[in-house]
Amino acid sequence: MASIRERYWRYSLVALILGMGVTVFIELIPFLGGLLGAATIYVLLRGQMIRLTEHRRWRRGPAAWLLLGEAVLCFLIPISGIVWLVISKVQDVTLDPQSLIASVRDVTRVIRVRTGYDLWQESNLREILAYLPKLGQQLVEAIGSFAVNVVVLLFVLYFLLVGGCRMEAYVREMLPFNRREGGDVLREIHRIVRSNAIVIPLLAVGQGFVAWVGYVIFGVHGTLLWGVLTGFATVIPVVGTALVWVPLALYMGLAGQWGQAVGLLLYGVLVVTQVDNILRMVLQKKLDNTHPLVTIFGVIIGLSLFGFIGLIFGPLLLAMFVFCVDLFKRKYLDRPARRRSPDAEADAGHRTPRDGF
Repeated sequence: MASIRERYWRYSLVALILGMGVTVFIELIPFLGGLLGAATIYVLLRGQMIRLTEHRRWRRGPAAWLLLGEAVLCFLIPISGIVWLVISKVQDVTLDPQSLIASVRDVTRVIRVRTGYDLWQESNLREILAYLPKLGQQLVEAIGSFAVNVVVLLFVLYFLLVGGCRMEAYVREMLPFNRREGGDVLREIHRIVRSNAIVIPLLAVGQGFVAWVGYVIFGVHGTLLWGVLTGFATVIPVVGTALVWVPLALYMGLAGQWGQAVGLLLYGVLVVTQVDNILRMVLQKKLDNTHPLVTIFGVIIGLSLFGFIGLIFGPLLLAMFVFCVDLFKRKYLDRPARRRSPDAEADAGHRTPRDGF
C-alpha cells in the first residue's frame, strides 16, 4: 500500500511539473528571443567570468556588471544599429508611400520595355497600398518586441553570470545521464553555441563587406543597405547571398546596364560565394566540426521555431538529437562481448571455427 501511494505521489508530482512547465513556457514565448540571447552571450562570456572570479578573486556582482557592459558594447549596440538601419528604411517607405509607388513604377516600366509585360495594373497598386498600413503596424510591433527582449536579455544575463556555475551543476544533476555523460552533454552545448555564435556573425560581416565592395564597384544604389541585407542573407541555407545580388544584377540588366549586371553577377559567383566557402571552412575548422547537413537543416528548423535566434539554437537542437542517438547506440546497442546475454554466449560456444564468427 505504501508503494502504491509513493508511486501516486511521484507520478502526480511529475504531472504537476509538466503542466506548470508547459504553462510557463507558453507565457514566456514572447520573451524567448531575449532568454535564448542571454544564454548565448552567457556561453561566450563564461570563460571571462571564471577568470575574473576564480583567478583574479573579483566578487561576482562587480564582475557581472563589467561583463554586462562588455555585452552591451560588443553585441547589443552593433546589432541594434543594424536592425535600426533596416527598420528606418522600411519606415521611410510606410511613411512616404509615394516614393515606393514611384520606385515600383520605374521597375515596371523597365520590365514593360524589355519584356512587353505590364505589371503596373490598378489591382496591383491597390494591393500595395492596402498592405502598407499592415506593414507599419508590424514594424511598430517589431520595434516594441525588440526593445522588450533587449531588457529581458540584460536582466537574465546578469543573473546567469552571477549564478551560472551553480546553475550548470544543478542542470548536470538533473540530466538523465551519469556524471561523465552529463559533463559531455554540457560541453557539447557550450561548443555548439559558442561556435555558431561566433561563426555566423563573422560570416555575415565578411560576406556583407565583400558584397558591399562589389556594389560600390558596379554602381548599385543604396550600397550600405544592400550590403547589410546581403550579410543577413548569409544565414539562409543553400541560396544565401544570391537572394540579394542576383535580383540586383537582373534589374541592372533590364535597365540596360548589361556590363555592370554581368560584372556584378560574376563578382557574386566568383568572389562573394568563394569568400563564404573559405571563411566557413577556416572558421568551422578552428571552432567546430559539425556536419554541414546538421547546420543547414538546424537553421531551417531553428528559424521556424525560435525566429532569428534559431540560427544558433536550431543547429544546437539537431546536434543534441544526433548526440543523444549516438549516446544511446554506444551505451545500449554497441555492447562489448563481456556484456552479452547468457544465451548469446552459449550459442557462441557451440559455433565451430568454420562458422567464421
